[in-house]
Amino acid sequence: MKIAIATINNPSLESAKKLLPVLKNHDCTVFNKTQENDNFVIFDKVDDIMPTAWAEFDAIIFIMATGAVVRKIAPFLKDKATDPAVLIMTLDLKRIIPLVSGHLGGANELSIEISESLDECVNFVTTASDQIKLLAFDMFAKKMNYDISNLKSLAQVANRIINKQAVQVVAYPSDIQNIKEFEGYNEDSIIFHSPDDLESFDTQIPTVYITPQKLAYNSLQLHPKEIVLGLGMNRGTSSKEISLAVTRFCFEHAISLENVTHLASFEAKADEVGLLEFAKEVAKELKFFNEDEINALEQDFSPSQATKFFNIKGVAEPASLLASNNKVLFLSKRIYGGVTIAASF
Repeated sequence: MKIAIATINNPSLESAKKLLPVLKNHDCTVFNKTQENDNFVIFDKVDDIMPTAWAEFDAIIFIMATGAVVRKIAPFLKDKATDPAVLIMTLDLKRIIPLVSGHLGGANELSIEISESLDECVNFVTTASDQIKLLAFDMFAKKMNYDISNLKSLAQVANRIINKQAVQVVAYPSDIQNIKEFEGYNEDSIIFHSPDDLESFDTQIPTVYITPQKLAYNSLQLHPKEIVLGLGMNRGTSSKEISLAVTRFCFEHAISLENVTHLASFEAKADEVGLLEFAKEVAKELKFFNEDEINALEQDFSPSQATKFFNIKGVAEPASLLASNNKVLFLSKRIYGGVTIAASF
């Protein structure tokens, strides 16, 4: 992390010097009023450093009074998803408070790292889920590197779990398993549903959706970002036709092309000029799979002409699945003229 340490007098500066070795694995800058060297920056007033510290650093550690810090950061607070981590330490380095952005900003994790490295340092984590060791969905998203939509709905979900009331999670099997293995999981707190089986879904219970697609709901949503598009096409299909098909597919299914990491197809398509040109235009890596790899998959796929012509189970669906990390086919193939597209993550 890139960390700013803010001090206002000689005692706090001496504390910062003692803290630096603990943070040796981070990129640290000390802001102070009295000394300057390669890692120290002199300032006159705390107000002078706030715009730079807030915009350019991942975390700010203030060695000063809590009240003063609250007043200084108040004008800059915007959103828990974007605000830097803010921590406060006492002069003797025996007390640390992760004040802002405890989960997504990493303040809680940083405070744990510091307190475990300093003798007698007490860590005052105030987020309820951490204190009573319950699953926190923002921390789950952070660990999995998932995007979050409707973050304001997190409080309702978290409060229900804290109050020992159940929430619903709509997710694919791989993420259901990931949640069950995540710190703080309690089977009494979560009712799981598969997107393919919502018969017992209750619209009155707050719900978390885990899907690459951004749904038109106000509920908390976590979005896996590493999407693979499987592509099949007729011989001689142009890059323009492929591009139009992919654009329409992404639009219709609320997928960002930025989150597509790879394109995938059958090895017989490796010489398709249009496909190669399209992959180059969108700067996506192409992966090709052979007959044995595709036919070794145990899943059932949509009927495909590829079975007739190439003796394989399909192109778009199995190729996207083979190239994906979690092996979840979340969108079966769609046909756009001479192009077929499927998506996995």
